[in-house]
Amino acid sequence: MQKPHEKQNYSARVEPDAVQLRVPAECAGLRLDQALARLLPEHSRSRLAQWVRDERVILDGAAAIPRVKLRGGESLEVRPAADPAALSHLPQDIPLSIIFEDESLIVIDKPPGLVVHPGSGNWDGTLLNALLQHEPRLAGVPRAGIVHRLDKDTSGLLVVAKTLTAQTELVRQLQARTVKREYAAIAHGHVARDGKVDAPIGRHPVSRTRMAVAARGKPAVTHYHVVQRYAHATLLQCNLETGRTHQIRVHLASIAHPLLGDPVYGKRSIRPELAFHRQALHAQKLGLVHPASREPMSWQAPIPEDLRELMRALASVAITERH
Repeated sequence: MQKPHEKQNYSARVEPDAVQLRVPAECAGLRLDQALARLLPEHSRSRLAQWVRDERVILDGAAAIPRVKLRGGESLEVRPAADPAALSHLPQDIPLSIIFEDESLIVIDKPPGLVVHPGSGNWDGTLLNALLQHEPRLAGVPRAGIVHRLDKDTSGLLVVAKTLTAQTELVRQLQARTVKREYAAIAHGHVARDGKVDAPIGRHPVSRTRMAVAARGKPAVTHYHVVQRYAHATLLQCNLETGRTHQIRVHLASIAHPLLGDPVYGKRSIRPELAFHRQALHAQKLGLVHPASREPMSWQAPIPEDLRELMRALASVAITERH
């Protein structure tokens, strides 16, 4: 199967200049970490300790040993590492599949594996970095014009505002629930009929990186329609009234039909045809009112090849088992 977008080292990663120091007499008898904290108070102790472990602190011409005691007069060279968060808003040459663009909007068909917005563990190589390279003026728009997100491993359509006015209007439409979003989803098991999940979503009470159906969560509504049934899975069309984090993934898992390949909310299967390298979810249609012309507009993104391969594999099993 086609592999998802793989993060690459797109940034130049220019590192700060090395700092040359002479250990003063008043630091005699201190451990290296204590002396560094005094000499470089603009940096946290944990960051300085990491630089020592990474051999970025040179003491008298050799990599410093953690917790060594100083006598005063030694030469110190500190080679700071670039703060990864500083890379988060740098332009980076990352390919974009642009479905539509004018003076107000960019509509993108996002590949799986591409993170939308920088955050812990993903400070660069994101859609935001790609947008700043494509249109430098987006540096003047909050979040580079991003008004909604797709999970890293969800593919499909996403709209970006190119101006503050367009961003304000798109946020208003999202809040008013007038933006139309349709997804193709492949769920475990036999989904008997069309339906709706109307259940609030909030943070999981134990695992804070996960979401869950929670009584005190925010309202969330997902409609689903059966498109095709396979032997052990069902292709669904899902339409969102709301846009909560992981909404489709959480809602389908809550009715015992999690997405194939979902590493967080899914379930393991010994059947090879049900194995998939990401959650089987694709944002295939997007509709909204253009913020400038006020005309209704809609776009469609074809189902990507990796999902098509999965669908062919599922259909092949269904045919084989009928015979």
